[in-house]
Amino acid sequence: MKRCAWANDPMMIEYHDREWGQPVHDDRVFFEFLLLEGAQAGLSWQVILRKREAYRRAFAEFDPAAVARFTPARAEKLLLEPAIVRNRRKIEGAVRNAAAFLRVQEEFGSFDRYVWRFVDGTPVRKRRRSPADVPASTPLSDALSKDLRVRGFTFVGTTICYSFLQACGLVDDHLASCFKARA
Repeated sequence: MKRCAWANDPMMIEYHDREWGQPVHDDRVFFEFLLLEGAQAGLSWQVILRKREAYRRAFAEFDPAAVARFTPARAEKLLLEPAIVRNRRKIEGAVRNAAAFLRVQEEFGSFDRYVWRFVDGTPVRKRRRSPADVPASTPLSDALSKDLRVRGFTFVGTTICYSFLQACGLVDDHLASCFKARA
């Protein structure tokens, strides 16, 4: 079975086949991917996937309301957790993003309603021929990044936003040769 070239070990294959590029409509999953994509900055996605369950435990099952209530002492304690990326700015950013996420939910009714507006409710599908054809960012990710920053989010640069859009199925970048590519 042909897959996207980056799906090259059992963990990445499972992620590719079951999650990546599947349209998300669950706010908790959106928050999970925002948190994980921010944690991934400067690292490989493979590293973050290996740490995903530890992140789930450390960040209240990716409940944005619970994470928004983390105290500075709780964030400090996370710096001692060896199973996650122990970066103060990323941990504090996750707490800040949780609060911003809640504000977006309040304003739009859901994060789902907010984020899908950027693609008019329909996934952007590109049939890339090779990994070299997949961009690191696009005008769409630029727009999302800018809007999230205005709303108080951090660790939401355009490259992180593009990865988020791909992971959550707002952008479908499965290679044309991949069995997951849709017509």
